[in-house]
Amino acid sequence: MGTTSSLAIRAGQLSEKGIKSENQDCCGIKVPEEPLLTTKGITLMVADGVSSSAAGRQASEACVKGFMLDYYSTPESWTVKTSGQRILGALNRWLYGESARINYTGQGMLTTLSVLVLKSTTAHIFHVGDSRIYRLRGNELERLTRDHTTWASESKAFLARAMGADLNIDIDYRNLPLEVGDIFILATDGVYEYLHAKDMIALVQKYRDNPDRAARQIVKQALANGSHDNVTCQVCEIESLPNQNEEEFYRQLTELPFPPPLQAGQIIDGYKVIREIHASKRTQVYLVLDTASGQKWAMKTPSVNFEDDPQYIDGFLHEEWAGRRINSPHVLKVIEPPRPRRFLYYLTEYIEGQSLRQWMNDHPNPPLAEAREIVGQLIKGVRALLRQEMVHQDLKPENIMLDEHGTLKIIDFGSTKIAGMQEIAAPIERGALLGTLDYSAPEYFLGYPGTHLSDIYSIGVITYEMLCGKLPYGGPLSARNLKRVRYRPINHINPEIPAWVDAALEKAVRLNPERRYKVLSEFLQDLTHPNPELVKKQEASLLERNPTAFWRSLAIVLFITNLVLLFFLLG
Repeated sequence: MGTTSSLAIRAGQLSEKGIKSENQDCCGIKVPEEPLLTTKGITLMVADGVSSSAAGRQASEACVKGFMLDYYSTPESWTVKTSGQRILGALNRWLYGESARINYTGQGMLTTLSVLVLKSTTAHIFHVGDSRIYRLRGNELERLTRDHTTWASESKAFLARAMGADLNIDIDYRNLPLEVGDIFILATDGVYEYLHAKDMIALVQKYRDNPDRAARQIVKQALANGSHDNVTCQVCEIESLPNQNEEEFYRQLTELPFPPPLQAGQIIDGYKVIREIHASKRTQVYLVLDTASGQKWAMKTPSVNFEDDPQYIDGFLHEEWAGRRINSPHVLKVIEPPRPRRFLYYLTEYIEGQSLRQWMNDHPNPPLAEAREIVGQLIKGVRALLRQEMVHQDLKPENIMLDEHGTLKIIDFGSTKIAGMQEIAAPIERGALLGTLDYSAPEYFLGYPGTHLSDIYSIGVITYEMLCGKLPYGGPLSARNLKRVRYRPINHINPEIPAWVDAALEKAVRLNPERRYKVLSEFLQDLTHPNPELVKKQEASLLERNPTAFWRSLAIVLFITNLVLLFFLLG
């Protein structure tokens, strides 16, 4: 069945000043321990401080050290692209600001930068300037970056783009699949301008078992060929990639066995079961008492119906993983277990209150202000997920709680899509929709992945139902009825709802995700303040929006008019 492997590399590097008085290049390699090796990956980078600038050396060091430190501090749920671009944007603004603050006489703190992040089975590249990243696969050397230079003459080129040159920076990004045996070479112009590609290939292949020596020989040869610049080279070979098969993946997932059925009074790992709070086909939730601290928690356990389902177990583990990384008063708090676990379960805060579904049943026609306040809290909770690059995918009244103080909390992350986790190779499909049809965005039924726009749709449906007790399209959607359904104006059901509120709801639940609100703040703004432009669009011709309804309405008006005329004629 094969063996379990993780990402592993062999790498070496060397940076020297050459004939110059100081070395303005900087480079770095970081191979973290688990779990960051899996969730964030390995980082290699080179930077070449611009020699014509006043502080090129400080700029290159700041970029390399800053990226190495900050990248591994970003949320593990973020994609490599999100993490890298945000860090490099911040580093660029800092360099630009420092240049202005210190009032450097040259061109300030400028540097090139090339970053290679190896995560799971993918290489991610960020690039600014004219340092280079190559890939040697077999005997073919391919340049993976393009030089950001402008040629003033046949022999003179100037950097067109560099870190610190402007307040905003355009960063090249690309990703490509990895193969075992791939060799990556990162080099500054002091190397590649003085070393032919075939000589670089020959040196790497000659010292393939010793990347550190290969890097040294490349630098040595560039200097021997007359390089008059700083010289920096990194050589990295992919030794192994994650390649678990499903059996091995399942064995890793089931290191903790499912707990037995629990009854009131039982003690498991020091937690005494008080009562069952909720049970479904997929999970059970119990109120438990920590016998050591006296603290009450909620304990969520997996259903034995899925004991041999690796996709389910993976989802259950990711649900806990996601919950631990979200910090918001409007999202259920998942607790770090104070003691080692003997079984598969996780602990959360215990919420004394009711679900939004129960609240809606108790308040069938809530005041608009009260509904708005609840939606405002829901949006704050969803924002906390979005900041972690997570899409809940199963927002519904049953997955929203209101505690005894009226504070709303989003629960159940079983369907949550985590962008950073989607980048990690696994022998199972992740992110499959488990949501409820009534609240699932139509793009899911067409086979498209969920985005934050999908959660906006769900929020819109929940808001609509809170205010009138019905669904905006009369019932659940499916791939077969998407072309036939029509939005039902909410004031046709609840006349007390203003037309401008209905206009906001209509936009939130549009079938085409590109025509919905792009950000939640705009929806909340239009839900609390009339948007004249939105109302104007909604009041477009009924003939354009619904021809059948138009002709039906026209026929009714004509019929009534004829009756009135007939009455007067007979009178």
